[in-house]
Amino acid sequence: MRISREALERYQVLMYASALLGGAACGLLAPDPAGWLERLVWPVLAALLYATFCHVRASDALQAFRHWRFFAASLVANFGLVPILVWVLASLLPPDPALRLGVFMVLLVPCTDWFVTFTHLGQGSTRLAVAVVPAQLLVQLALLPVYLWLFLGPGLIAVATEPFLQAFVGLIAVPFGLAALTRRWAGSSALGAHWLALSVSSPVLLLAITIFLIAASQAWAFVQALSGLGWAALVFLLYVLVAAPLARLLALAFRLDLYAGRTLAFNLGSRNSFVVLPLALALPPGWDAAVASIVLQGALELAGLLCYLRWVPGVLFRGEQLQQPGERVQRVPGAE
Repeated sequence: MRISREALERYQVLMYASALLGGAACGLLAPDPAGWLERLVWPVLAALLYATFCHVRASDALQAFRHWRFFAASLVANFGLVPILVWVLASLLPPDPALRLGVFMVLLVPCTDWFVTFTHLGQGSTRLAVAVVPAQLLVQLALLPVYLWLFLGPGLIAVATEPFLQAFVGLIAVPFGLAALTRRWAGSSALGAHWLALSVSSPVLLLAITIFLIAASQAWAFVQALSGLGWAALVFLLYVLVAAPLARLLALAFRLDLYAGRTLAFNLGSRNSFVVLPLALALPPGWDAAVASIVLQGALELAGLLCYLRWVPGVLFRGEQLQQPGERVQRVPGAE
């Protein structure tokens, strides 16, 4: 029986939570069979990003880029203010280099997958969210090694250089190029158009599969490292609490409208655990705390974003426009 796109979108949050719990149970109850699932994380994640890039239409992106205030606010926030916030919060962490590496890796880069999903559910602008994803992916991959060098020292750059290059080629360049070819194919072929429609409707299912694979393959490693993750959990929770009010202040400063403000809140509140986790998995032995901290952040972020669904549209960005009195603001493209 074929599952409709509408049904997937309606129940996607339940699917994510079920995948997380089911994967964790599978990994704890059957650790040996779950171990080989780690090998599937990279190809499934690449498929997820390919499907995400298939959402990007040139016309939508050009229309969204006209809303320059949102893009300026997003760049300033994610690559200017968030690193400062993370640096301050990291002062709470113990001096474990693996733990600190994991925390910095996951908090310094904005999300590119369920950020779009939660923006849609939280009544933001999905077109703004989709349009900003490719730019943020390229910027974060360029700047993350710089941030790690500044915060942790040059020694870690040698450890992480090869995984970063592998991730850029396998998770960014190849899926992005294939998505562009798919869109061109869809413009000249009925079969291509059908394939594009299937690709565009698949991110929800692929993200649920990714969550399941990560939870199953990392369950035991996470449990074994759990005793040393208390301070990391506190840092992650504080980040979630601060990110949304920071988006509210930036929305006022950049005179964003209601839908762009909500989109910015979900942009700052979600981090790119699914892209940086393969980087951590490729690190040499002895860096398990980095993997465990990234898995922990993903679980806490999912809970936090579920809270955002009520907090962001119901409290922080509730109905009123954020522009100055008397200013005319163009409606954000794709606003729900």
